Amino acid sequence: MLLSDQPAPHVRLLTLNRPEQLNAMTAELCAELHRELAAVARDRSCRVAILTGAGRAFCAGLDLHGYGRAPDNLGSDEARDRLANQQDMSTLILELRSLPQPVIAAVNGPAAGLGLALTLGCDIRIASRDAVFRAAFINIGVSNCDMGTSWLLPRLIGASRSHELMLTGRRVRADEAERIGLVAGVVDDGQVVERTLEAAEEIAAWSPWGVRLTKQGMWSALEIPSQQAAIEFEDRQQIMSTFGAAPPEAITAFLEKRPAEFED
Repeated sequence: MLLSDQPAPHVRLLTLNRPEQLNAMTAELCAELHRELAAVARDRSCRVAILTGAGRAFCAGLDLHGYGRAPDNLGSDEARDRLANQQDMSTLILELRSLPQPVIAAVNGPAAGLGLALTLGCDIRIASRDAVFRAAFINIGVSNCDMGTSWLLPRLIGASRSHELMLTGRRVRADEAERIGLVAGVVDDGQVVERTLEAAEEIAAWSPWGVRLTKQGMWSALEIPSQQAAIEFEDRQQIMSTFGAAPPEAITAFLEKRPAEFED
């Protein structure tokens, strides 16, 4: 259900592989994604991860034909079991954020509900022209504030636009998604993984430690309440990073007019 490949050095490509069901999420697929994200986090040779979907969709959200049981769903208490299923999915978003490596979403088609949340949890989003984004929970009679969407979406595109998209549940096509800053770029259909791989290789060429600190710092800045606190956090990060092996290599490579060769 989940494919894991290495299309380039230091890059891991994760593909949700239920194309006939538009990669809708089940407990089995969720468990595989949890395991693979944990493996990526431990793999210091991996510097960037890409998340995409097989076939014509990124992820259509929860499989309404049946999710199955999360590991903590014991079948003994309905409320607790439903919460276990909910947390099984929602913690994927937290794992994407806490992953040391940047994650790029290659949005190859519709991303709705949990599918939208997965893209929001990634650090960069690149979409194909036939990609469609939708906060779709309201479409099945429940709150659209789900899977971290109410926290992430306003921070990416602003509160006013987020309220409109969350309350109407309307579809957002790729060109609008680019215009409002939801995605970093739009490419022709069938080319999104290739373009995303180019971006991943650009990132992988930099110092892994510097990239990881940058990802951590950017996410932390979204929660730090003041500019002064953010700068104090940056100061400590920056001084800590100057004691690494990367700065001398970067300077030497620049003086020798050659590409830097960073190790992690």
